[in-house]
Amino acid sequence: MRQLRRFFRTPETVAGAAILALLVAMALAAPLLFPRDPQAIAGPALLPPFQDWSLPLGTDRLGRDVLAELFHGARTSLAVGLAAAAAALLIGAAVGTLAGFAGGVIDEVLMRVTDAFQTVPSFLLALAFVSIVGPSLGVVVAAIALGAWTGPTRVARAEVLSIRERDYVAGARVIGMHPLEIAFREVLPNALPPVLALSSAIVAAAILTEAALSFLGLGDPNRVTWGDMIAEGRAVLRTAPYLSIFPGIALVLTVLGVYLAGEGVVESTAVRRSLS
Repeated sequence: MRQLRRFFRTPETVAGAAILALLVAMALAAPLLFPRDPQAIAGPALLPPFQDWSLPLGTDRLGRDVLAELFHGARTSLAVGLAAAAAALLIGAAVGTLAGFAGGVIDEVLMRVTDAFQTVPSFLLALAFVSIVGPSLGVVVAAIALGAWTGPTRVARAEVLSIRERDYVAGARVIGMHPLEIAFREVLPNALPPVLALSSAIVAAAILTEAALSFLGLGDPNRVTWGDMIAEGRAVLRTAPYLSIFPGIALVLTVLGVYLAGEGVVESTAVRRSLS
């Protein structure tokens, strides 16, 4: 309870949590409120918003329900953001822990590989990866994680370097624990809070990257995405601007909510660590 009070102590954090709660509610309610295929024809093409209350946000160029697409697009954004962040944090924490704890040649090799990945912009790396392998949700998640794991790696390594010589680590060595067991059982849990603080930035970047890939036609063709909706509306931007405005607003609010909630996580974690 104390941790929750610290998290919700600022209006910005409350706003971010509310936006994320709305996003989760949309994702969970999408198959219940809109059980039909969101890519199926639902009415006349380019029906303006608020003209037919069975289609409150109108239809796109093919007559698909814009509101249904928005709800199902939330499922894609949430899935990509969380999966890519989890993969990037898992890879980064593992590599950073191994590099920082082992030191020597292993540390040098792993950090040079990390440097090599950081020389390529993450979006260009994702773009090249999806173009070569082919667009699908799993490939998009892997492509985003491929460009996002280096940040957590460096943070984890720095934390491990400051932890590995502490008394409880020396004690684990004395009783004969295996080095990998010490690294991942004793050291990594104490190095995780600063690494997890990066999660909000990774989730937000993953959502934006997925939208950009979909806008370029490299998203999963079997799923509705906000980026694809924005690209669809680009051709009729003057006559039907709502086709791009609605998913654009949803995308901006989602990224804003992730960042605001992430700030609350960082602040509450910092307070807890300073008191411990």
